[in-house]
Amino acid sequence: MTASPSTGRLREQRAWYVYDWANSAFLTTTLTVLLGPYLTVLAKRDACPGQDTDLACRTDLSVLGVPIAPGSLSLYVVTFATLTSALLLPLVGALADRTGRKRTMLGGFAWVGAAAGASMVFLTGDNWELGVVLQLIATLAFACSIVVYDSLLIDVAGPDERDRVSSRGWATGYVGGTVLLVVNLLTVSQHEAIGLSTEEAVRLNLLVAGLWWGGFTIIPFLRLQDRPPAQPLPPGRGELVRASFGQLLDTLRHLRGYPQTLAFLIAYLVFNDGIQTVIYASSIYAQEQLGLDSDQLILAILIVQFVAIGGALSFGRVAARIGAYRTVLGSLFLWCAVIGVGYFLPYGQFLPFAALAALIGLTLGGTQALSRSLYSHLIPRGREAEYFSLYAACERGTSWLGTLAFGLTFQLTGSYRWAIIILIGFFVIGALLLSRVNVRKGITQAGNPVPAVI
Repeated sequence: MTASPSTGRLREQRAWYVYDWANSAFLTTTLTVLLGPYLTVLAKRDACPGQDTDLACRTDLSVLGVPIAPGSLSLYVVTFATLTSALLLPLVGALADRTGRKRTMLGGFAWVGAAAGASMVFLTGDNWELGVVLQLIATLAFACSIVVYDSLLIDVAGPDERDRVSSRGWATGYVGGTVLLVVNLLTVSQHEAIGLSTEEAVRLNLLVAGLWWGGFTIIPFLRLQDRPPAQPLPPGRGELVRASFGQLLDTLRHLRGYPQTLAFLIAYLVFNDGIQTVIYASSIYAQEQLGLDSDQLILAILIVQFVAIGGALSFGRVAARIGAYRTVLGSLFLWCAVIGVGYFLPYGQFLPFAALAALIGLTLGGTQALSRSLYSHLIPRGREAEYFSLYAACERGTSWLGTLAFGLTFQLTGSYRWAIIILIGFFVIGALLLSRVNVRKGITQAGNPVPAVI
């Protein structure tokens, strides 16, 4: 019996959720918790052979003739990857629209990234060079897959379903990340009981995270459908690339006609840069500056994961009273307080860092959820997919200045405490830019109904 359209769409939505389950676990385990600190250990071991990796290493590495502090290496890799993404991701989104092969592209990017992630099991000794290559491949493939994944929301859910479907996907990702983090925590904390060293336990978790990402991607690859592109496919590969760039340029030109939407997007890029740097650099800060162990880092991220769900719901209730705009603006000043508290955390004490992790989770879930919903009101009618892809590309691909500033500050001062203070500037500038956005005017210009509470 042939499934009804509604049944088929529900099946696709469930498959779409599974990809969030797959990639969020990799994002949390590898890119957020384990890889940065572990790559730092490998770099310090090469720069300062024979020295305990828990101690500060003052000898620089030479990367293509450029002196790099071991503690800044992973941050610079992220910076380079996100700079590259800023150029690559909009083209990936345009190609996905033009070819209509989103399902195929999603699987391809995911499996390339998963292979790189699983290969991190071979990072031993002082082989940081391989770690850099694998981190670059995994980060770029992850970012490309997310742009395609986000754009699939338009295909699997109708306009009235998107809030619900998007929220369920977000929640599914948090659950997936939490489940794998529990496995990571047990593996690292009980490494001696299962006959592994701490580093072997970390490498095993990196392997499992890559396999998790690649394995669960099979479900959306099999159950999602490729759809014909909205515009005819031009003949020839060169024509396809030129047409994709043309679509991107057309979207950017169109965006200039909506100054409030553009102003919001610029403000978002600034404060989101600070948020993404906090997410990535917190594990390095905890290990290198506060002297916390891998199992403590994992437990802290688990706290962030759990609290972020409640944070999104709590901020949503606040927004229902005072509006999403004021709530997001207020959250940016709360971020400044979070960073200020982080500066004064004592060395070797987990409980203060756990409390900070809870505060990060509370602020993180609310800021990200409400920023996305606020932006959705500013998207012009009839061009939702284009603007949604642009937002996703900006979110994933332009967060580079924060990690660069963080890494440079550490290289110049030798202290991660001064590095996190630098991040306050991103939230202050982002708040100032956001305060200049006339949201009501922007919603009207976009041709959308103005909510009762903005």
